[in-house]
Amino acid sequence: MKKLYLIRHAKSSWDNPKLIDFERPLNERGYRDAPLMGKFLKEEKIIPDLIISSPALRAYFTARTIASSIGYSLNKIRTSELLYDSDAEDIFEVVNSVKEKYNSLMLFGHNPALTQFSNYVSDKKIDNIPTTGFVEIEMNVTTWKEVVVDCGNIKRFLSPKILMNK
Repeated sequence: MKKLYLIRHAKSSWDNPKLIDFERPLNERGYRDAPLMGKFLKEEKIIPDLIISSPALRAYFTARTIASSIGYSLNKIRTSELLYDSDAEDIFEVVNSVKEKYNSLMLFGHNPALTQFSNYVSDKKIDNIPTTGFVEIEMNVTTWKEVVVDCGNIKRFLSPKILMNK
């Protein structure tokens, strides 16, 4: 059994139209929501064996913020170009390449790929993973290479909005 955590980057800013998409930072709501999700994950004692993030600024900053909150070493965060401007097949490639010594994996990425990937691998369908949204999937596999369509079960799906209403 493997655990997969999917987190969409926090809300990004569109204030500077000269910035390329890859370099967009978080906006005020993003700076609020990333620590909020990090606090929840810390309280739930969710610390993955491995974190892989899109290298885009908004995703990587979200990953670093949450990693810091849960006590995950920032220098152990990996990045993968396949998680930026990707599709579900790219995410499968990232997941299938993870070494077997890791039993839990947290990915930070973008929509629509994260939502599509979640819907492909899990038993429940999600319309949209919102910014800073969190999906926990138990994978009915013993190796990451075995992750295929319909091999997982969603255990939790949360957003900052849900957390603020608790």
